[in-house]
Parts: sequence; structure tokens; C-alpha cells
Amino acid sequence: MKSSKVEYLKVKAPATTANMGAGFDVFGMALDTPYDIIELEPWDSIKIVMKGKNAKGIPTDPIKNTAGIVALKMGCNVKITIHKEIPSNSGLGGSAAPAAGTAFGLNKIFDLGLSPEELVWYAAKGEIVSAGVEHADNVASSLLGGFTIVHDGKIIALNPQNIGVVAVCPDQHINTKEAREVIPESIRMEDHIYNIGSASMMIAGVMQSDIKIIGDSMNNKVIEAAREGLIKGYRRVREGAIGSGASGVTISGSGPTVIAVCEMDLRGDVASAMSDAFKEYGIENEAYVTTVGRGVEVLSSF
Repeated sequence: MKSSKVEYLKVKAPATTANMGAGFDVFGMALDTPYDIIELEPWDSIKIVMKGKNAKGIPTDPIKNTAGIVALKMGCNVKITIHKEIPSNSGLGGSAAPAAGTAFGLNKIFDLGLSPEELVWYAAKGEIVSAGVEHADNVASSLLGGFTIVHDGKIIALNPQNIGVVAVCPDQHINTKEAREVIPESIRMEDHIYNIGSASMMIAGVMQSDIKIIGDSMNNKVIEAAREGLIKGYRRVREGAIGSGASGVTISGSGPTVIAVCEMDLRGDVASAMSDAFKEYGIENEAYVTTVGRGVEVLSSF
């Protein structure tokens, strides 16, 4: 058992949006809201406690919980209390945030001396529970904040400024594993070229904090086409967002959340249009009016 340097630690781990269109399993972006609060205390075993409005149905067995898997892989006995505000199976990194917060917290509590990049890969192991694969796009952005690029074992974090973001989560359920299964195993060359162009322009837009370029670059082929049928009313929601001033719209991660970028002062209009469009189909939803967020933050410790 590792000896602890801290008796108690509370951290905030942000929600995230992955892919941003063409950047499947590569791009991620932290959101300012919503977020999970995670409390960690050295313990004689690994114990998971779930609280909060979105805690229902999340397993507390460590081998079935993303945070528990991280603690197991890092070899730390700890009590993890997760105050779950990010909805699960929403495409907002609901499984990634506890994994990221736990990896970050254990590094602090047990003074492990791991780098941020090393923590990303520990956190990614937790994603096997929810997605069936060890992918790092969500955990990287939750840990590091800003806009992250994960490729070939390397991680780059960028920090765009003043980007208005609206994320509307409908009352629908999409299983992450099922959402991955609808993605075709091969694509046409012209679609491949289009998506590479979109992804390249996205990076340029993020580096310049250019909302129009970012929005235009959210257009993609293959991924959105494969998944939009899983989200009732998606096309209407997309039209509503663009009609209200959004620069770009796409599916957040595996869905069903739909995400839009816009000027900061247009966020309220875009959120209302997207929410109303879902309601036209009889679908209740929750809209998050937000912006690019920071990574995991310490709230208190002793």
C-alpha cells in the first residue's frame, strides 16, 4: 500500500466534448460547466461512493467504475466520493471526468510524481469500462483543460479564448459502445480527404481563437452521418442552432448531446433554439451555456 502525503483532497473535474466533428478519438475540449466534484481520502481498500443528481445507476464496484479502475491501476487504496453532476451516457465525458479527477488526485495524495501526460494514460484505462476501449480524448481535455489533441501517444493542449459553447443534452439514452459500433470500418477516399481538411482547419481555428473557422471545421463526413440517426430531431436542432447564429454544430462525442460554438453574446439565443427544437419532438433536454474550461482543479485539501 502506498503511503499518503495528504489526508483529504477535493477536486473539480470538468465535462468535455470529444471529436469536434472530424477529430474522432483525437480532439477533445474541456467545458466550463457542467463538472463533477470528487473527494479522495486514503483508505484500507478501494471504496466508491456515488452522490449527486446524476449518480443513479452508476456502479460502485471498483472494477465497474471508471474512477475505481484508475485507483486499481495506480495501486492506491482510497475512498472516492463522486458528486455526479455531469449526466452519464450523454457525450459530455461523464465517465472521463471521475477518471481524470481521480488520477490527478491520487498523484497529489500519494506524491507519485507522475507527469500530466502519464496521468492521462492512467485515466484512459478507466474508459475501458464505459467505451470498451482505452481512449484518451475526453480524459486528456478533462485533466489538462482547453482543446487537446491526442495522437500516437502524444498529447498537445491548446487554449482558445472567448469561445461561446452551447451543449444541449436531450433526455435520450445512447450507449457509448453501441455508438462506436455504428461507425463504418472503412471510408471513401473523398470522405477521408474532407475530414483531414476539416481537422486541419479546426486546429488553425483553435490556435487563432477564430469562432468562424472552428465552426466551419465542425462539418464532417462519416461520423456524423453514422450517428445522427441515433439522436431524434438532430437535423432540426442543428438547423435551429445555425439559424440563431451558431458558427458550427455537431454531435458531442458519441451523443446524444449536440454541441454548438458561437459568439459569447449569442449563447442564450442558440441554447433556446436548440432546446425548443428538441421539444418539438417531445424531448425534454438540459442546455449548458458555457465556454472552454480549465482542467482538473483542487478545491480543498488537508
